[in-house]
Amino acid sequence: MKQVARASGQMGKITGFLEIDRNDRKYEPVTERLKNYNEFVIPLDEKELRDQAARCMNCGVPYCHGTGSVAPGTPGCPVNNQIPDWNDLVYQGNWEEASRNLHSTNNFPDFTGRICPAPCEASCTLNIIEKPVTIKTIEHAIVERAWENGWLKPEIAAHKTGKKVAVVGSGPAGLACAQQLARAGHDVHLFEKNARAGGLMRYGIPDFKMEKTVIDRRITQMQAEGVTFHYDAQVGGDAKGAIDPQQLLKDYEAVALTGGSEAPRDLPIPGRDLDGIHFAMDFLPQQNRRVSHEPLGDVREILAGGKHVVVIGGGDTGSDCIGTSLRQGAKSVTQLEIMPAPPEHENKLLTWPDWPLKMRTSSSQAEGAARDFAVLTQKFSGENGKVTKLHCIRVDAKFQPIPGTEFSLDAELVLLAMGFVHPVHEGLLKTLGVDLDPRGNVRANTADYQTSLPKVFSAGDMRRGQSLVVWAIREGRLCARAIDTFLMGSTNLPR
Repeated sequence: MKQVARASGQMGKITGFLEIDRNDRKYEPVTERLKNYNEFVIPLDEKELRDQAARCMNCGVPYCHGTGSVAPGTPGCPVNNQIPDWNDLVYQGNWEEASRNLHSTNNFPDFTGRICPAPCEASCTLNIIEKPVTIKTIEHAIVERAWENGWLKPEIAAHKTGKKVAVVGSGPAGLACAQQLARAGHDVHLFEKNARAGGLMRYGIPDFKMEKTVIDRRITQMQAEGVTFHYDAQVGGDAKGAIDPQQLLKDYEAVALTGGSEAPRDLPIPGRDLDGIHFAMDFLPQQNRRVSHEPLGDVREILAGGKHVVVIGGGDTGSDCIGTSLRQGAKSVTQLEIMPAPPEHENKLLTWPDWPLKMRTSSSQAEGAARDFAVLTQKFSGENGKVTKLHCIRVDAKFQPIPGTEFSLDAELVLLAMGFVHPVHEGLLKTLGVDLDPRGNVRANTADYQTSLPKVFSAGDMRRGQSLVVWAIREGRLCARAIDTFLMGSTNLPR
């Protein structure tokens, strides 16, 4: 029936977008969700989901599923999910086929259905009137139903190639690359420096945004497909038990570098050495480890309980610091951003279908943080070696201080969440001697993902710079295609 409908140019409920209003998932009340680290999004029921899918409007040029380009700033879905197709399938009640379609382009829609900012919705034709299809919600519902019904079986390769591939880093790029290569029949070994797989999703993104069982079930699937995971396996560097990268080149026919962009942007101003000032990624992993009952190791605990907390940086990592601090019992949380406050509403005629700059309030920010824009921190001050105040000034559009606008903030914990500049160079990258691009990322093009070294490839944030989970999945898939082609002369792996 669906093929007949397609052939006649019809899809789903043709007038659905006219008859049905947008209705998205709600959150548990703030007072309740701050009591724990559980996910707090309330799913829609089946009728509501099918109604929302019915709003997909057969728009002719569906920018939602992207252009196929991997260039920065490309509108729509980076993994090119066939969104109109699976919206139609959900509307028709064919959930299993919707899952098959969704997984044909995205290895881990359970990750993106939780933590993707949904550029697809920004590119939806209905976003011109600010009522886009609830694409992310439908994606999440499809994959969760697939798990509940046992549709996501391990996809075990029918034939083994006898080729061995090493993947270094188990974030979303490494996981996607490893899974695709295993499905192509290669013997894949994934090396992770931490005790568990997942990268930033495991140790950076709080459990209240994505519980780690979501990652664990994918690891179980991948192990069944033949991927061997090596944990506490630092590649490069001089730590005890570190693996020599040169040895990987000897032992494997191809090596994929899929680590993250982990060198944080610092704030080298007076008072930076005071106690109580930390990088976000020194703070967040500790709480994730507590929730997972994983030992913290030989580190000093960083806790926000009973403190005035200031988060410097207005992005997702800053939001994660806010939500975590509030759950730890912070006395107050203030978030500072050097950029001016964005407009409440974008000019659709200028921005659509691109990702617009506009005011967004995350679930964590809505839990009780004060936000301030166009603010530069000039120095920290303290007592007895501990930070007690930030000394700030307002800045103009060119980030120049405005005289007479100085002010101070109480702070007993300062979290620096200003982004990441490039991957860590010491250890792995310096030992291998791969070429870097002008931004300090691993140099590799998007045609074959090869680095300057023979049989060494790179994908994800290590190559691209800090970016989204969905872009990492995309690059991991494309890198797997490139490696498969390199090893076998051709590939049947999907893009």
